[in-house]
Amino acid sequence: MLLPLITVIAAFAVLVWSADIFVAGAASIAENMGMSPVIIGLTIVSLGTSAPEILVSVTAALAGSGSMAVGNAVGSNIAIMGLVLGITLIIAPICVHPGCRKVEIPTLLLVTAGTGLLILDLRLGRTDGILMLSALAFILIQMIRLQTKHPDAIEHMEEDELPHLSPVRAWLAFAAGLLLLVGSSKLLVWGANEIAVQLGVSELVIGLTIFAVGTSLPELAATVASALRGHSEIAMGNVIGSNLFNLLGVMAIPGLIAPEVLPREFLIRDYGAMCLATIVLAIVVYVNVRKNPEKPDHSHLGRPIGVLFCVGYALYYYGLFSSH
Repeated sequence: MLLPLITVIAAFAVLVWSADIFVAGAASIAENMGMSPVIIGLTIVSLGTSAPEILVSVTAALAGSGSMAVGNAVGSNIAIMGLVLGITLIIAPICVHPGCRKVEIPTLLLVTAGTGLLILDLRLGRTDGILMLSALAFILIQMIRLQTKHPDAIEHMEEDELPHLSPVRAWLAFAAGLLLLVGSSKLLVWGANEIAVQLGVSELVIGLTIFAVGTSLPELAATVASALRGHSEIAMGNVIGSNLFNLLGVMAIPGLIAPEVLPREFLIRDYGAMCLATIVLAIVVYVNVRKNPEKPDHSHLGRPIGVLFCVGYALYYYGLFSSH
């Protein structure tokens, strides 16, 4: 048990570190090719923060552990809303832009419902995966079009916040980051499989717990840092964007590589918990709209809501392990 546990911890550390190197290299390559900072922020940087989930999902699916990959996607969303958003709100309250209520929250609700309908037959197949990735591509294209037409409509990275590397260093960083991501993902899947065997729990539970929390650490760091700096829209954007990408990108991968039959308890207990958390998030955003001269029509989420999400996450874990 000791060796697999050490391997998992070390692999997570390398995974997070290599993701930063990969994103820096990819973003610098795009910048050197003339791509605007806005598009880099909306595409490469946004997708790059989910690189750990992508590589873990691909590696797990190729290793015949598709349920672990599915658990990672849904478990990460539960962790992002319950743990990441909960802790962030306890540390620093968030002010949500009106545009989030009009576009991002409805999009997240629609995607959550649509993905749920696709797996209602307890099967995640290639057609489901293609539909998910198509929806993700459509959303990204619409975001880019909106940003192009209305530059102030979406919060994005400023130019000086993006990495700036020379062409040679950019390609070296890109290649090194990718190699480390692949290697650490393989070690992580091996260690998690060993732990699952020795503890006698399913691969799905490992994906819902160890993988979900581990791959959500970058989102926790980014969201807390954004909130502490006063970038509330970026903090909430990290939460919603990560959820959308996990559902449409990460969860689609096992369906494309190795179609998966899902247990009924996953749909009821785990996907149901994620849906409940998403609905609660939407309710608190729509209900807590205050008239503030400095930020009119913004939603204000404070510490009580953060405590609510953290308690809900703890209750989910209690239900998950009590059922095993």
